[in-house]
Amino acid sequence: MPEFLLHLDRELFYFFNHTLSNSFFDLVMPYLRKPAFWIPVYAFILIFCISQYKKRGIILILLLIATFALSDFGSASIIKPLVKRVRPCNDPVLATTIVHVESVNCGTGFSFPSSHASNHFAISVFLICVFARLWRWIWLWAILWATSVCLAQMYVGVHYPIDILAGAIYGTIVGYLFGAVLVKKFIPDLY
Repeated sequence: MPEFLLHLDRELFYFFNHTLSNSFFDLVMPYLRKPAFWIPVYAFILIFCISQYKKRGIILILLLIATFALSDFGSASIIKPLVKRVRPCNDPVLATTIVHVESVNCGTGFSFPSSHASNHFAISVFLICVFARLWRWIWLWAILWATSVCLAQMYVGVHYPIDILAGAIYGTIVGYLFGAVLVKKFIPDLY
């Protein structure tokens, strides 16, 4: 990666991890990045799809699970081992200056791309592609949801902004592929 991009990446990381640091975010941000915190959202999606669309809802859920699976597998099992970028919280140059949130474990895995970003953007874009004709504002709420998870990742010090951006781009592609292409193929009569 070019040196100017690395420098910009570190400066942006410093902004999210240091400049925005406050006691309210210290409390909230760790929760936003935990999958268990979002269980009510996942449960709502599951119940809504099955109750509203019956058999087609089950196909929707299966496609959504496949979207998540491809996004997670591609980012965590293929790209991260190839790139091998160290997390900011494990970087010896940055580790002493990072504002750590005590309840967050840095992890031992690699940083690029952010699997949280790829997974949440994949799910969000999938939902936007499927439901945008019915609910005009779903795009706003879905993107805000995915973005809040991404910001939390930077805030707690486990990902650089470029990791987040790459994960979001990859997730968007996967979400669009499944939401716009496969849903039309497998459930052409959804509406």
